[in-house]
Amino acid sequence: MNGMSIITPKAEAFLKKYLNNASPTGFEASGQQLWLEYIKPFIDEWHLDNYGTVYGIINPGMDYRVVIEGHADEISWFVHYISDDGFISVIRNGGSDHLIAPSKRVNIHTQKGIVKGVFGWPAIHMRRGEDATKMVPKPENIFIDVGAKDKEEVLGMGIHVGCVITYEDEMSVLNGRYYVGRALDNRMGGFCIAEVARLLKENKIELPYTLYLVNSVQEEVGLRGAEMVAQAIKPNVAIVTDVTHDTHTPLVSSKKNGDVKSGNGPSVTYAPAVHNKLLSLIISTAEEKEIPIQREAASRRTGTDTDAFAYSNGGVPSALISLPLRYMHTTVEMAHKDDVSNVIRLIYEVLQKIESGHNFKYF
Repeated sequence: MNGMSIITPKAEAFLKKYLNNASPTGFEASGQQLWLEYIKPFIDEWHLDNYGTVYGIINPGMDYRVVIEGHADEISWFVHYISDDGFISVIRNGGSDHLIAPSKRVNIHTQKGIVKGVFGWPAIHMRRGEDATKMVPKPENIFIDVGAKDKEEVLGMGIHVGCVITYEDEMSVLNGRYYVGRALDNRMGGFCIAEVARLLKENKIELPYTLYLVNSVQEEVGLRGAEMVAQAIKPNVAIVTDVTHDTHTPLVSSKKNGDVKSGNGPSVTYAPAVHNKLLSLIISTAEEKEIPIQREAASRRTGTDTDAFAYSNGGVPSALISLPLRYMHTTVEMAHKDDVSNVIRLIYEVLQKIESGHNFKYF
């Protein structure tokens, strides 16, 4: 565990398959199946709730329950309107960025299968004078072209209002150092907790409590999956992993957005929802095991599933361990391999510091 990289070729192959699979909010089933099949050798049992959150269980039946969690869904679009001449208008499903849409290739998910399309946009030659100020991408004016002659042909393809749309961009590795692709937010979290389970199994670690590996749905529309599963599991402790912003790229202010840099380790967050004693345990473990960490603060809410767990069931000691990410909610999200390894290492080591009946009360 002293080496920087702990991600095996088999794990990386799973990661690529997992990231390349579409898992839009509300339609996470196929991604959840991939994740579950990967973790089955490392867990004792598993459960699936009514809205698609999957959780694996290690050492079931203990009174003390610890959750480690990521979320499975990715941002996407919905078909909102089909014009008479066959062009498709959209609305967001989660925090999709309309500014990156023009010229992107998309997959429209229908009952007949995938229909290919593109976000079209007027040529630069036409965007002059008054037209230049009008032709700025907005949620209400971006559109998809599937090469149809009219609305009837679009409908005949199986496309209808409510069909979900994802980008077709797939994962790659940049400069041997960065994972790049869409939906690293936050299937990287699901990958990290899966790797924690693998390490616990391979190293024959026996925990004095029941551990739940939770891959929640619908985080991108308000932490909804975490809200539901927190009530089902009723954990004593929750450690959530999500992504945070690398603030050391052009046009981004570290002073305004926090000082976090890819390659410098996971980030831990100070926030009202983050339990001080649990956070202290995480930080002391990082120091003891020489795992690099960064720090940031959230003035009100973390905006992650940490909030949902923390404020459930009368209050659950919760903490957030974040993976620095460049270009969040685009198709070229970037995460440093070392940071991914160190998120896994940190959660793995912290779990071994938690005791059955661990008292996290303030005083």
